[in-house]
Formats: sequence, structure tokens, C-alpha cells
Amino acid sequence: MLFNSIDFAIFLPVVFVLYWFVFKNKLKLQNLFILGASYFFYASWDWRFLSLIVFSTLIDYSVGVYLAKENKAYKRKLLLYVSLLSNVGILVFFKYYNFFLDNFIEVFSFFGRNISPKSLNLILPVGISFYTFQTLSYTIDVYRKKLEPTKDIIAFSAFVSFFPQLVAGPIERATNLLPQFYKNRTFNYQQATDGLRQILWGLFKKVVIADNCAEYVNQIFNNTSEYSGSTLALGAVLFSFQIYGDFSGYSDIAIGTSRLFGFNLMQNFAFPYFSRDIAEFWRRWHISLSTWFRDYVYIPLGGSRGSLIKTISNVFIIFIVSGFWHGANWTFIIWGVLNALYFLPQLILKTNRNNIEIVAKGKLFLSLREFFAISITFCLTTLAWVFFRAENFNHAIAYLSSMITNGASYLDINIYWQYKGVIGLIITLIIIEWFGRDNKHALEALVTKLNRPLRYTFYYLIILVIIWYSGKGEEFIYFQF
Repeated sequence: MLFNSIDFAIFLPVVFVLYWFVFKNKLKLQNLFILGASYFFYASWDWRFLSLIVFSTLIDYSVGVYLAKENKAYKRKLLLYVSLLSNVGILVFFKYYNFFLDNFIEVFSFFGRNISPKSLNLILPVGISFYTFQTLSYTIDVYRKKLEPTKDIIAFSAFVSFFPQLVAGPIERATNLLPQFYKNRTFNYQQATDGLRQILWGLFKKVVIADNCAEYVNQIFNNTSEYSGSTLALGAVLFSFQIYGDFSGYSDIAIGTSRLFGFNLMQNFAFPYFSRDIAEFWRRWHISLSTWFRDYVYIPLGGSRGSLIKTISNVFIIFIVSGFWHGANWTFIIWGVLNALYFLPQLILKTNRNNIEIVAKGKLFLSLREFFAISITFCLTTLAWVFFRAENFNHAIAYLSSMITNGASYLDINIYWQYKGVIGLIITLIIIEWFGRDNKHALEALVTKLNRPLRYTFYYLIILVIIWYSGKGEEFIYFQF
């Protein structure tokens, strides 16, 4: 079920009431109830794929149990390989089988050999990329002896399938989320109300920003040849805000929902479009995935400890793998390569750690230099997003070529006036997030910056806007990954 659906609007209060009023102070029953609710939540898409979650859960739970008993290095490594091959094997089969098959056929055709292997009509299980990485974090950390293996299969199963973040993250580390299933949880009013604020803002970003942008983005990208350069440029910008509103909106709803049940998930987005360089952008965009690749791929490869050539090689591997993680299409790989190229000058000049703090921290306005730095970073990111959104490589090239060669039409102000409604909504988003950028989410600061009447007026206004724009019920973009 979708977070922005009537089904979830019914599901969440029912689960909340049962969790706190029926199973209160009963930790094992609470965990068992969360597990059942999570399986029901996932089964609402396709109950058949529950077997994959159960299989991954049992494999990694068992591997953890055996790792606790085993001290021989080669046997421990063998157990780790069992987990890696099982989980990654399932992911590769469902997500990449046809991609590899199609490219295998093309290679043979290039050398004049025609083969006709049978492709499979596979349905990609929702959220498989997310829960696979989540459960792998457990096995790897147990193998590295950074985490004690659990003996509580209910708690572990609930950790793997926790419904708020099951489908599209954040990709939680076992070291953070799993221990929270061991502790008694008591209702915290402040935590719950702040969770509701975060859910509200997530819904605004999804329903009001992302879904409205999607309508124009689909129209422009699906009819590239019919539009002027200025419209294509606007389409690329709108997609930048669509994917941000869609994905960060999901993360906000997931994190806020978790807080209603006494759980704290990691921040997944930290106002990335206020970044002054690409390195800062990747510290603020999809943080759970970026740090996962850093800790479980980049550092094991050697990180930045070797020569400059080796470091550059590791960076390209990470960005290419990250791109490929997003989907079985060359456009995602090119998107990853582009971001690696963007990152390269900072790596060579060692300026990739220059901007750690949020821009203009403690100030109302940014400087002219910061404004240009943010603008350039956003433009580079938006160009890369064209490959992310395009149907294929040729489509992306045609889109960018038309956008550049029809440059004279950038002066066509009428085009932007036609999209004034969605542009106004985006400006509203930017303003609100600017004032809330020092916090975990944009509405968190309202508690201290607005008095009670103004605060609640603001909340009700957002609710009314969400209701006004609701009804489309668009799926979240990252469900396909």
C-alpha cells in the first residue's frame, strides 16, 4: 500500500492503537505485532514475494548464529559468502537477468553470431534492493565482529521487514535499528508529535511537489522533439524537484512513522539542493545508500588510503555500482559515471571536505559566492538527472541536444508563465526548507520559531493544500529500484 493512499491512512492508526494500547509493555508481543503488520503491509503489493523476505531473513539469521560459534577464519568467510551469494544472487536474478541477457545477445550479434536465448517475464519485487542491503549489513557487521549476533528471530525478522522503511528505505544498519527491537519502548509525546510533523512535510513533498511536477515532466520527456529548449530545460529542473520531493518525501514519512512507534531511523536527506559542491551533495542525498557503499564497498576496496590512481578507481567503482543499483539500464550507469567525473576535480584538489556544515549556518541569507556555488552544483546535478529520467541513452542525448541547440528559445518567458503554478509550489518548498535547514526536517524548527496559533494555522494550511492536490495516488519513483 502507498503512504499517500486511503489504505495507509486506515492501516497506520489501527496499527498504532493496537501497538500502544493492546501490546503496551509487552516487548515480544510488540515485536511480533510489528512483524505481522510489516508482512501484511508488504503483502498488499504481492503476497508471493513475502517468501523472498522470509528466505533472506532465515539465511542471515542462520549465518549469524553459526558465525557466533565459529572461530576459524576460512569457515567464517565461507559463511559470509553464503549470505552474500544468496542475497545478491536473488537481487541479480530478479533485477538484472534480462539486462545481462540482452547485452549478451548484442555482444554476439556484434561478432556476427545470432543467438536466441529465452528471456523471462520477471516482476521486480518491491523494495528488494533496500531490504537486501539492510539484511546484508547485519551479516557483514557480525562477520567483522562489530555486532553481536542475535538469538531473537522475531526481533531480527521485524528488523528486516520493518514496514515504514521496508519498501524504499532508509537502508538501516543493523547496528542502529536492530538493538532498538531489544529495548522496552514507551510512548513519547514529543517524539510522536515531531514524527507527525515529519509525516506531514513528507506528504507535502510527495503529493504537492513531486506529483505535480510528474505531470509536466512526463509530458515533456515523453514528447521531447515537440518542445523548445527552454521547455526542455524547465522539464529537467522539474524532474530534479520531482525526484527530490518523491524520494525525500518517502523518507520523511518513513522516519516520522517510525517515531510514532518509538523507533529512530537515520536521516536520509539533509537538504541536498543547498549543497555548494558535488561532494557535499552526496553527503546530503540518499545518505543511507551513500554511507552503505562507503562502509561496505569503498573502504574495503582501499578507500583513499592508496595512490591517487587507486583512489580515483575506487571512486568510479562506487559511483558506477551506485548507478547500477538504481536499475538495469545503461542510463543509470552513465548517470553514475557523470557524478564520478563531477567529483573528480575535488578529489584531486582535496577540496571534497570543504563544505561540511550546512550553508549560511545561523544566518538568514547566503553570500553571493554561496549562491553561485549552489546554482552551479544544482545545474550539474540536473544535467545528470536527465540520464536518470530518460528511457535510454539515445533519448537522453536527444533531450540534451535539443535543449542546447534550441538555446534561443530560453528567452521565451511565456513558457515559464504556463508553468507558474508548479513553479510557485517549488519556490514555497525552497523557502520553507531554507528556514528549516539546520534541523532534521523542515518543520522541526516551527516549534521554536512560530507561536502556537501561527504554527497550527500553518499545519492546517499544509493539510488543506495536500487534500487539494491529492487524488492522483502516484507510486513513489524508488519503488522500481
